[in-house]
Amino acid sequence: MKNFTHCVPTQFAFGRGAENDTGKLLKAQGATKVLIHFGGGSAVRSGLIGRIERSLEAEGIAYVELGGAQPNPRDTLVYKGIELVRREKVDFILAVGGGSAIDSSKAIAHGSCYDGDFWDFFCGKAVPQRTLPFGAVLTMSAAGSESSNSCVITQEATKTKRGLSSELNRCRVAIMNPELPMTLPPYQIACGATDILAHIMERYFTTEKEVDLIDRMAEGAMTAVIRAARIAVKDPYNYDAQAQLMWASTVAHNNTLGVGRVQDWGSHQIEHELSALYDVPHGAGLAVVFPAWMRYHMHKDVMRFAQFAVRVYGCEMDFENPEATALRGIECHEQFLREIGMPITLKELGARAEDIPAMAAKTRKNNPDGTTGGTFPMTAQDIEAVLRIADR
Repeated sequence: MKNFTHCVPTQFAFGRGAENDTGKLLKAQGATKVLIHFGGGSAVRSGLIGRIERSLEAEGIAYVELGGAQPNPRDTLVYKGIELVRREKVDFILAVGGGSAIDSSKAIAHGSCYDGDFWDFFCGKAVPQRTLPFGAVLTMSAAGSESSNSCVITQEATKTKRGLSSELNRCRVAIMNPELPMTLPPYQIACGATDILAHIMERYFTTEKEVDLIDRMAEGAMTAVIRAARIAVKDPYNYDAQAQLMWASTVAHNNTLGVGRVQDWGSHQIEHELSALYDVPHGAGLAVVFPAWMRYHMHKDVMRFAQFAVRVYGCEMDFENPEATALRGIECHEQFLREIGMPITLKELGARAEDIPAMAAKTRKNNPDGTTGGTFPMTAQDIEAVLRIADR
């Protein structure tokens, strides 16, 4: 196990009606004027924004609002948010929504404390040094942005999607009521579950030895997510299934399940190009990319992939032919994705084969040698090969 430093400073308020304590929680953080940043009209129509407003008013906290957060959050809205924060002298940003609203809020918070263009942080020209405090009322179990150190924004003009990792990306407080995702369509619940699993799998597929404790924790989390997702897509009002998914989204991406090991993240970098180009849901893109990535790399550490098959999907181990076991695990994962309504091919996403070389070339190469991926570094040629496998 490798040396590590792990700190999750986020305060969690979890359970039924948790959003009604928003005012008290933000007052404890020193908030006096809040930007409430949310997506579409559903948060207003459902009464959620109203409950949050009343909670803030009860504590004497002023607020302004900015709606319009979209999947694959855009830089154009971030610029509007930065201007609003500065004009209104906001001292706390509250995201209401899923990963898109939270990531957009993070970028607004960083950009509000920076004299240059906030995009400098996402293209590697600058590193954020200060940020406004921010938090989230979570309405979708997926991205884990409510306590992760990551943030992803799309530059609309160039269709470039880039991520930023920084400890400044940690929410001060995450307010989590498992009842809030119940009104989501089953497809969005499935996308969220797929995203959660991918966050665990990016950490799970490592070549690091003697990490059985975290392996077992990750395997337990994956099996719990698979079970809860099967229930929630059929019965969205099942509180226990929604609660399992909501807490899993947090644990999956705040690095509790990734310490002490090399992690990969190549699949995420590839998927960013898919969702930037075609504006597909992140979870749906990962459902296509991750099994293809597994098929391409499984021979490099076949016992790790066989372990996944046995411990997560209950496959029988074939000691004489571990490759068969590893492949069976990938097939089981694809079957699960199909079961909950996810695509598993580029064609199902509406992606075009002729775009594959450009996507491979554009995929962010964040290793010093010009490759992407920590466990299995990939060149543009490798990335193209993964996408060809997905183009079935």
